[in-house]
Order: sequence, then C-alpha cells, then structure tokens
Amino acid sequence: MRYGLIGTGMMGAEHIMNLKLMPEAEIVAISDPTPSSLDWAKAVLGPDLAAGVTAFGSHKELLAQGRVDAVVISSPNYTHAAILDDVFATDVHVLCEKPLATTLADAQRVAAAAQKHKGLFWVAMEYRYMPPAAALISRVHEGAIGTLRMLAIREHRFPFLKKVGDWNRFARNTGGTMVEKCCHFFDLMRLITKSEAVRVYCSGAMDVNHVDELYDGKRPDI
Repeated sequence: MRYGLIGTGMMGAEHIMNLKLMPEAEIVAISDPTPSSLDWAKAVLGPDLAAGVTAFGSHKELLAQGRVDAVVISSPNYTHAAILDDVFATDVHVLCEKPLATTLADAQRVAAAAQKHKGLFWVAMEYRYMPPAAALISRVHEGAIGTLRMLAIREHRFPFLKKVGDWNRFARNTGGTMVEKCCHFFDLMRLITKSEAVRVYCSGAMDVNHVDELYDGKRPDI
C-alpha cells in the first residue's frame, strides 16, 4: 500500500513513525506548505526512506501525481474539509485526523461526500484502541460491570502543544476545545454506551487557557 502524508507537522511525524512499523506500508509522498515541516518529515523518515519519497508544497500536487493508494490527512483542523473535497475527487483510501471539520455545516457536507467515496474513509479516533480504553469497552460490552447507569470521562494532559503559526491557539482554527479535544470523549461515550445522546448538559469553570499570551496582537480563546 503506497501512502501519501498530507500535513507533516507533529501529527504527521507520528503517523510516519507508525507507518514505518508496518511492513506492508510504503510512504511515497509527503506534502506541506511549510518547508520546515517537510524537513522534519524527512528527518523522521531517515535518509534511506526519504530518498524514495517525493515532497510537495500542496496536497493538490500530491494527489495529481497519482502514485498513492491511500492518504493520511494530518494538517491543521481548519484545512480538513477543503482537502477532503479534493481527495474525494479521487479513489484513494483516506485516514483523516480528527476533527472531521471545524463547523457543523462542513462536517455534514463531508460526511455526505464520504458516503459516496469509492475508497475507504475513517476519522482517526484512536482513543478507542488505547489498551486501558479497549479493556474498559470490552468489559462493559461483556456485562462484566453490570448495568451501565452513568459514564464520566476525565483526561489529564499537557497544555496545548506548540504548532506552526500557533494555529491551535484560536477556536476559529481548531473548532474550539469541544471539537478539538472532546470529540474523543464523545466517540468513546457513543461506543461504550452503544447509544446516541438525547439531551446535553454542560457545566464548567471560568478558567481560560493562555490568556497571558498574545499572537500577532491577538489573545488566544481556547
């Protein structure tokens, strides 16, 4: 299977490392508009593998050269919908990093297009495969814990990581924390309970992250 990477920042580099572990996977192309990200990907590939990989400045160029059987989309959140529009014009298989899109309208449009796509399509909801989560899911579905009455998920994690152009500091680019991060939890809740939400209640503190930072004179709102 010949793979192309669309977006070679932090997540793209992680996908490269994982694809290198798969003997049936061959990375043949990478694309990113940021030269330093392409250089990072080449470093992760290593000199031997990088020599056989074609680097492009845009996903359109990667798709046009036609050498890939599948693509991994690991570009910034706000670019996913437009990139998928172009990918769906081909027959290649697709793994798209979460979130699918940053607006409901784009997500609905992309989901409808994915239903018609000839290749396989999946959004990278990998939390369900983490060993602790997978074990919990299995035990719940086996009935080992009894009747499920309530499900709560809490995650303790590092602050938002540094990204190219600091794009992840602003909700307009990420979709907001509920989209950027909590999509994993919504996926787990639906999978564990085997049901869809019928009512939503939210509560939270007044804390806001990174309010002491400025990027091009603008204060983050994540």
